Amino acid sequence: MKKRRLLTLTTLSAALLTGCGIRSTEVPTDFGPAPSRVHCSLSEPNISTQAERGLPVQVFLLCGSQLVAVDRTVRVPDGTADSARRVLVAQGLLDELEATPSATEKEAGYTTDVRGAMGVTGPRPADPDETLRLSTPPDDLTSYALAQIVCTFSDSSAAEGDGSVILGGPTRETPRRYECTNEVRTRPGSNEPPSTEVADG
Repeated sequence: MKKRRLLTLTTLSAALLTGCGIRSTEVPTDFGPAPSRVHCSLSEPNISTQAERGLPVQVFLLCGSQLVAVDRTVRVPDGTADSARRVLVAQGLLDELEATPSATEKEAGYTTDVRGAMGVTGPRPADPDETLRLSTPPDDLTSYALAQIVCTFSDSSAAEGDGSVILGGPTRETPRRYECTNEVRTRPGSNEPPSTEVADG
């Protein structure tokens, strides 16, 4: 009787242990591809249609903690003098940076850290000719916002085209020359645009 009971318990225990085991052939290990939503990717714009709306430009928005260029347009009246044209382009770029990204851009993960209705003016009498003065001091901007503005301006006709831009604030402080580097574009949150003080014009 004891032998039969022991045999029964042994058989039951073996069955339970087998039932608790995980058979690798019955557990799916392939959960399929990642979600199809593609971040930081937009369809190609219609350049000819954009040109009809104004001057084709690019602004740098934030996406995936990096700066990514997107296409925009700004309006500049024909025949505008170079000095006034530089300021008009800069103001148009600033307005585009402050604007809320489109629904498509939001879906792709684009954001902006440039806030408020900032204005931009030309140089003061003692400034270099290509100076742009913001209504908000550059030092008061977040590293993201400053990186967006510097890289957007320096890559446009608002600057000299050498990858840098001279920025100042609304007061008499000496403007500084800011550079848009690869480090700034890839890690704007931890790398502020490097800058140097410029001599009086």
